[in-house]
Amino acid sequence: MPISVVIADDQEMVRTGFRMILESQPDIDVLDDVVDGAAALEAVERLHPDVLLLDIRMPGLDGLEVTRRLAERAAAHPEYGERPRIVIVTTFDLDEYIHAALRGGACGFLLKDASPAMLVEGVRAAAVGDSLVSPAITLRLLRELTPATGRGGCARQPSEPLTEREEDVVRALASGRTNAEIAAELLVSLSTITSHLANVQTKLAARNRVEIAAWAWETGLATGGP
Repeated sequence: MPISVVIADDQEMVRTGFRMILESQPDIDVLDDVVDGAAALEAVERLHPDVLLLDIRMPGLDGLEVTRRLAERAAAHPEYGERPRIVIVTTFDLDEYIHAALRGGACGFLLKDASPAMLVEGVRAAAVGDSLVSPAITLRLLRELTPATGRGGCARQPSEPLTEREEDVVRALASGRTNAEIAAELLVSLSTITSHLANVQTKLAARNRVEIAAWAWETGLATGGP
């Protein structure tokens, strides 16, 4: 079945552009596009999309509040599962909002000027529980998570230590590389990288690769620390 998507953005040109890009793909179906957070929540309840493409700054309920409310709904009603998966679309001047959205459970972060291919891949990744983050956002935002007063002070502790190879994979992930790029760099198969990341995700109780990258910056692992 096609991946079902709802687009929420208060700019008509953005909604129209995103809809045209996504509807050109045979495996993606845009169910609706809406202008604000309240309409986004209503569309989610009515249409049950797989993915919600969500702007942060909108009139009324902003994207952060929508993300928070959907996370609360998922916690209170497990029958909903993790749907919809949220992909945030933002600009460079909203760094602090992205941090909050990441911790709230968003699984993808794209710039509004991202290429059509990246937008499509971001939706596809979210639909299967993975995530795609614009490399520029990864490096700009996650670096800022490194504590200013020492490493690892309040970061979560893994249930068991990461192996040396798992640490190599996490460092590469935190620098913005894709799984394919990590596999090429470490001279291993793509399935091996996928397996390593699944193990790391379990050890950290992380919801997605974005949280793994954030953990790497918080602990200093991304910059060569312990």
